[in-house]
Amino acid sequence: MRTLILSMALATVLAACASAPKVAPAPAAPAEPATPAPAAPAGPPANDNLNAVVWTQTAFEHDLIYREVYRRAGEKLGAALKDRSWDALPKSDRKSANVARLKPAIIVDIDETVLDNSPYEARQMREEKTHDSSGWADWCREKSAKGLPGAREFAQLAAKRGVTIFYISNRTKDLADVTLENLRTEGFPIAANETVFLGLGAAVDGCTPVGNSKSCRRELVGRKYRVVMMFGDQLGDFVDLSPNTPDGRRAAIEPYADWVGERWFVLPNPMYGSWETALFNNDLSLGVPARRKAKLDALRTQ
Repeated sequence: MRTLILSMALATVLAACASAPKVAPAPAAPAEPATPAPAAPAGPPANDNLNAVVWTQTAFEHDLIYREVYRRAGEKLGAALKDRSWDALPKSDRKSANVARLKPAIIVDIDETVLDNSPYEARQMREEKTHDSSGWADWCREKSAKGLPGAREFAQLAAKRGVTIFYISNRTKDLADVTLENLRTEGFPIAANETVFLGLGAAVDGCTPVGNSKSCRRELVGRKYRVVMMFGDQLGDFVDLSPNTPDGRRAAIEPYADWVGERWFVLPNPMYGSWETALFNNDLSLGVPARRKAKLDALRTQ
């Protein structure tokens, strides 16, 4: 009997559940909108010169190289002055036959040889500009370039020993006064009885320069002086480059390879120079992508 009663009660409950109205589930709450991630700050576009400028400005190795080069030159100076046949001009620039009777001189380039212009290069990158003659002239007129390590000390040593320092630069000749003032401020000796700044465009009687070649200006110094040493950051500071191609550059310097570290002193400049333009056939009309491709093509992987 008890079993029959339980069965009838269960049936009644199931029937009630089946006939009860169905209740729809409550709608889900709308999702909160996602908070967008903060945008990364916009930086300057990629620039092939970044590592070069940063190395020049921050690597202590850079300063050590300059000190080493100028110290070596100071050690060689005594022998160069004592040997009256000692001459650092390439044969193409030496017109005076008897150098022994001539007064001693030293030829130095200016930019990246005795004065540091890396702040100008850094500004160009930050302002997303490329080199232009107007902006470069403005920088020169600031007269704020600093002397490079060891350069001033060597130049002062040479001047005390009776050597005239000539500054042959491809800064244009109209920048002579501001450049000389910058050099004086940084402690470089400026001879009072000579035109020691020979800029691009300087006239040399009997010699017609090709492009921005320094050959005529070196020849001019050599007419009155025995050039005992030369300093620069470009091969063109020592000898003409024709053609300015990788092979042409190697051929031009090869006859004078033994002079490097003795009569010719080369300083590092990874920021700019004829070494770079030689890689894209000196075609300055090329845009950045074409120049970059030419440089990538020049890389060795073995």
